[in-house]
Amino acid sequence: MSESGSDIILDRMMSLHPKIIDLTLDRVWRLLHAVDNPQDRLPPVIHLAGTNGKGSTLAMLRAGLEGAGKRVHAYTSPHLARFHERIRLAGDLISEDALTEVLDRAYAANGGDTITYFEITTVAALMAFVETPADYTLLETGLGGRLDATNVVSKPELTIITPISIDHTQFLGDTLSAIAGEKAGILKRGVPCIVGPQPEEALEVIEARAARLGCALLAQGQHWHMGQERGRFIFQDETGLLDLPMPALIGPHQLENAGAAIAALRQLGYDDTACEAAMRDVTWPARMQRLRHGPLVDAAGDTELWLDGGHNPAAGDTLAKVLADLPDRPTHLICGMLNTKDIAGYLRPLARVADSLTAVSIPGEANTLTADVTAREARNVGLDASEAASVLDAIVAIRKTDPDSRILICGSLYLAGSVLKMNG
Repeated sequence: MSESGSDIILDRMMSLHPKIIDLTLDRVWRLLHAVDNPQDRLPPVIHLAGTNGKGSTLAMLRAGLEGAGKRVHAYTSPHLARFHERIRLAGDLISEDALTEVLDRAYAANGGDTITYFEITTVAALMAFVETPADYTLLETGLGGRLDATNVVSKPELTIITPISIDHTQFLGDTLSAIAGEKAGILKRGVPCIVGPQPEEALEVIEARAARLGCALLAQGQHWHMGQERGRFIFQDETGLLDLPMPALIGPHQLENAGAAIAALRQLGYDDTACEAAMRDVTWPARMQRLRHGPLVDAAGDTELWLDGGHNPAAGDTLAKVLADLPDRPTHLICGMLNTKDIAGYLRPLARVADSLTAVSIPGEANTLTADVTAREARNVGLDASEAASVLDAIVAIRKTDPDSRILICGSLYLAGSVLKMNG
């Protein structure tokens, strides 16, 4: 398959800075100024940060706003199969022509100066957003918050901080309070913030910053509550109680994400119609996604095939709880991870619920852990582990030995993206 115009420009952008991640806003401010400061002309912005759940929360919030008839821009990362997934213009994925054109303009405006891939593509997204009418702009941070390239809007309509845990310690710090300080960097003076469930250490940091900035915090357990009752999602805040469908996304952790989305919709003034749409109409690939069609599904036969992109210890713990709640069936993991992740911390809770792990390297990813290292780490936490040359080979081998089982492909969004491409 030949490269598209956007692929060619994205490849060029990768060469503009020697590091993939280099947290500072100086380069972003320079380029924003060169393209007439689109961050100051966006439709009302809702800015999300957090370690886990921000993508799912954004997806539910988008479904709710669209269910209320609103046009919504959305910026998320990373993408799974195609870069276009990162940018939604008024509800639709950006077209190839529009993406190529805005990337080309951003690249030209940068003039060959040093800038990271995420920084320049974020600026391109903001340029696209101001040129298409919409009612809201949803911005998901890429990493951290304080120095993230999305943190350039001086007065968002609302901010949201989803659960914080230990991750990206080489960039954000190795304590919860340090990481929370970076995430809380998205708070803006006088702008209310929805806060999902947090460890006390993280919440204290968020509360202290909010107090300095005069931000109203709407925190789970204090200002709103949610739970499950007789197969329904129950949400309550100071304005009353909502009895809603369970979220379409699977897993008990999605109740927390749903709570943050509903709290945001209520803060924005939306009624039951929007809240029901947030639960019912949400879709978010590679978050405990059941694969039902495609060549990998055909190869699996009667074996259930699932996909999840979680990659840190908190995600591993959550995933273990989800698996434990599914109907009883032998569960086999196919796992590939990046070498920047806490693999033992991720796999340890999964060892309690999985029957085996087949390790793979992530195709085309320079920072992948090799399959033999992943398998060794899996054995160290008590998993029966082997290696395979590919996801397809692993599926075929598992089907041969345990045809009525469940397979979960997991460990990385990059692996998930590769799987969706293979299965497309």
